[in-house]
Amino acid sequence: MILGIAGLYASGKGEAVDFLVARSFAAFSLSDVIREELARRGESESRERMIEVGNALRGAEGPGALARRLLPRLQRDRNHVIDSIRHPGEVEVLRGAAQQFRLIWIDAAEPTRLARIRSRARPGDPDSLAELRRLEGRELGSSDPAAQQLLAVRALADDVIANDGTLIELHEQLHRLLRSNLSFERPDWDDYFMSIARVVAARSNCVKRKVAAVITVDRRIIATGYNGTPRGVTNCNEGGCPRCNSFAPSGADLGECLCSHAEENAITQSAYHGVSVRGGTIYTTLCPCLMCTKMIINAGIVEVVYSAEWPLGDVSLRLLREAGVKVRQLPVAGSVDPGGALR
Repeated sequence: MILGIAGLYASGKGEAVDFLVARSFAAFSLSDVIREELARRGESESRERMIEVGNALRGAEGPGALARRLLPRLQRDRNHVIDSIRHPGEVEVLRGAAQQFRLIWIDAAEPTRLARIRSRARPGDPDSLAELRRLEGRELGSSDPAAQQLLAVRALADDVIANDGTLIELHEQLHRLLRSNLSFERPDWDDYFMSIARVVAARSNCVKRKVAAVITVDRRIIATGYNGTPRGVTNCNEGGCPRCNSFAPSGADLGECLCSHAEENAITQSAYHGVSVRGGTIYTTLCPCLMCTKMIINAGIVEVVYSAEWPLGDVSLRLLREAGVKVRQLPVAGSVDPGGALR
């Protein structure tokens, strides 16, 4: 869940962020992106300079520049709250990055906000309604597409919270909002295990292709394997397999390849550690070759779930089905299919 917080001067944005941080949200501010840019340039921070640099970054890198700079810091396993959203382009970037993004506008009347400003007595704060309106005027909207557009941001809000009352009332509204947004999507078991297989593939040392397999029994991972040269042999990417390092044509000289396949390694690792794979399911990022197919059958694995096609896979699939092994293909959304290349 990513919640964006926006609002006018002294509306209570900081209190909303503090409430969410206390409930395990990781907090980020688009203003911090500008502060980091100022620090990189060796410039001191001021409200005027913050606005100028923010506008300059949007002008140079696009309206969503600040949000795009922030995105790499967001982690998929955490809830986040992001404040200082001042341009609709930033909202667009954040909405595109997360299905669970919601923009919350914190609203409060001018007299309420002015009273808060006077009570906190920060240096540089406006001390009159006229001064408050003057400072806010240039942030509400502009003919400059890179400038702050707070009114346009407010029009995009998913939720508007009126914060003219007590802090307890603000917290109650935020709590109700959280409870109403608890629904989220989880990957099913197939996607879960195949995604893990794709991470395992990153460990492969083969220079021609990265393939991985995950063996599960009762939805528990029993073993993983990726393709590469055998234990104790020079890694393929360090010259250990002459066939791969010569980039032999696909399908040629397969008998000379020194790399073990992912399915083979997963099965042999199970045997090495004395773990039975009987009755298990093997998830593999590429349709098994004939050699691995025979190992899968004889090891007692009862189901094969694969992602990418392999042009020589017809014999393997036919043999698996003849042996009573269930076979399913599970393409991974957004993955790149090898396009018919052979091992």
